[in-house]
Amino acid sequence: MRGDASLRTPAPLRALGPFVPALAILALQLVVYPTGIGPWALGVVIGLLTALVALGLALVYRANRILNFAQGDLGTVPTTLAVGLIAVSGLPYVVGLVLGLGAAVALGVVIELAIIRRFARAPRLLLTVATIGISQLLIVCGILLPRLWGEKIFTNQDLPDPFHAEVVLGSVIFGGSEIVAVIVAPLLLVGLALFLRGTDVGIAVRASAERSDRAALLGIPVRRLGTLVWAMAAVLSFVGVFLQVSIFGYSAASTLSPQALLFALAALVIGRMDHLPAIVASAIALRVLDQGVAANYPSTVGRIYVIVAVVLLVVLVTRRSSTRRADLDAVSSWSAADEVRPVPRELVDRWLVRLARWSIPVVLVAIAAALPLVLSPSNELKASTVAVFCLITLSVVVLTGWAGQVSLGQMSFVAVGAAVGAVATDTWHLDLSLGLLLAGIAGAIVAVVVGLPALRLPGLFLAVTTLAFSLACSNYLLNRKEQSWIPDGVVEARPLFRRFDLTSEAAMYEVVLVVVVLCFLAVSGIRRSRTGRVLLAVRDNERGAAAYSVGPVRTKLLAFAVSGFLAAVAGCLFVHVNGSYTEKPFVAAESLGVFTAAVVGGLASLPGAVLGALFLNGGEWFLTEQWRLLPSAIGVLVVLLVLPGGLGGVLYRLRDAILRWDARRNGIVVPSLLADTGGDDAPEAIKVALPERPQGLDGSQLDDVVGSAR
Repeated sequence: MRGDASLRTPAPLRALGPFVPALAILALQLVVYPTGIGPWALGVVIGLLTALVALGLALVYRANRILNFAQGDLGTVPTTLAVGLIAVSGLPYVVGLVLGLGAAVALGVVIELAIIRRFARAPRLLLTVATIGISQLLIVCGILLPRLWGEKIFTNQDLPDPFHAEVVLGSVIFGGSEIVAVIVAPLLLVGLALFLRGTDVGIAVRASAERSDRAALLGIPVRRLGTLVWAMAAVLSFVGVFLQVSIFGYSAASTLSPQALLFALAALVIGRMDHLPAIVASAIALRVLDQGVAANYPSTVGRIYVIVAVVLLVVLVTRRSSTRRADLDAVSSWSAADEVRPVPRELVDRWLVRLARWSIPVVLVAIAAALPLVLSPSNELKASTVAVFCLITLSVVVLTGWAGQVSLGQMSFVAVGAAVGAVATDTWHLDLSLGLLLAGIAGAIVAVVVGLPALRLPGLFLAVTTLAFSLACSNYLLNRKEQSWIPDGVVEARPLFRRFDLTSEAAMYEVVLVVVVLCFLAVSGIRRSRTGRVLLAVRDNERGAAAYSVGPVRTKLLAFAVSGFLAAVAGCLFVHVNGSYTEKPFVAAESLGVFTAAVVGGLASLPGAVLGALFLNGGEWFLTEQWRLLPSAIGVLVVLLVLPGGLGGVLYRLRDAILRWDARRNGIVVPSLLADTGGDDAPEAIKVALPERPQGLDGSQLDDVVGSAR
């Protein structure tokens, strides 16, 4: 009898399996990027501190099945408080450390109770975006805290060593702070492992993470355990950030940035999301590799992000697909907002529906085309940029909303289009139309390559890979300081088709608007075609779609190609709107912002792409200062709490209300609309809508309608 291959593998080899990627990373460092004992030991120390942040990510993932993008900030805010108490107020090191720990616990508890618990029944995608908003709030708090001591920012207020010591390893001198880190971090890691495995509370945390609904039925207080998890995550982050500040100074508190958080996220993914020892080993290996790359290429430190992205790509492509129930549940819980319901068949041919379907888009496009008549040249530039971001957000809707593939590095595809478009028109002197086409093709190819892990491991794994690729692009691959082939200067807007002058802001705005409208029409056609239905089918039930001879691999790659094409076309437009290529608009933080805009607008709808871009980008650039709080982190959290379907969901609910009114007024029975009026009260709604039996509908047919409404 054949047994499972994993059962035939010896137990020691099975135990070693999760650590193979970390060992391979160390082998890569030793062979390709060798370094002395000093940098190697420093990499181990930084790796231990990174592991603390990564384990906080793992705990939150276990409890909520999300990526917590506020993990670094949970430690940075109490660290800022501790630095002020120790370096400015003069409190003893231990007292400031204890007060910082208390602040970290309080911060974790408050965030879980006030925000995270509100999203208990929301899709995990919304909760992940909420952590991005929490991160922005905590960044503001960290910036404002130094003002308690009359400082705008802590620059020279570094932490003193807890005790005097000096150990020399090669070219690196280790002081008291490094020694404390070497002692405290392993003790905390061991204590966490013993807590999770040897205490009743720890076992309950693990049980609720595996199956929260079943744990609740068994009497486990899942909510209280969730609060405990967030408090522990905040403590782990605080210790990691505080010790790093002790070693490198307060500027190292930027661990909340995507660049530094990437190492913790990569360790989390390489460690299979919940294998704590493998996560620790991966964090140490990545940081040792970082020190090796920095020692061999001190002038091109951005090279490390390319290596991390490649490592993630190789690890995820070669890893077996998981069949564990917890992992399958985690992937399925990453559903987007509710799918947009089409106009009911009973009302499709109504004159009101036909009129609205064509007149509303035409009117909106006409209004957008007339904006240059009332806008100043500077505002025309802003309007062009907002239109470009509408197209970028649309690419996220196609990839995440329709295909279910989470991309947190969409701006990297935009950067590819911007670089290729700039070369095509500025270096090769091609027409802008050809530049757009070449940029789109390049973006499609790159998106397909980056999306390869999605063929085996979707969801969070792909999210981290795309984030790593975004950092690799902005820091090295598409950075003008590293790549001389990218035009460094003004990218001239040549006449379109050698006839239409594009030097004015108004002319460029009209070109951008035309391209964006054409892309929206093309995507709308895709959505109504068989391809669109196949995308949704694979997203909702990949195995079921495969049973109907639908190729999931081909479908996913198509989604990446279409999304990359749209994003790259937007990048080509973007570089010509700005008149030059710069890396700032394409950094990883902007990718998170684009993803947030798509979720806020509504991932399931085309109008949501426009509304999300208008809400975040348009609000930031067009609203006055006192109203800019609306599209800020607070505004995002409010929208996600009040409107889980996004701003686009409001439009479709308004549409359904108008359709319901029209159906009631004309005596048309539409069960799908009447069922929304109150569940079990739907038959009463039918009675209100039909005071008399409509002609051509006998009693048995009416009973069928009532039954379907129920």
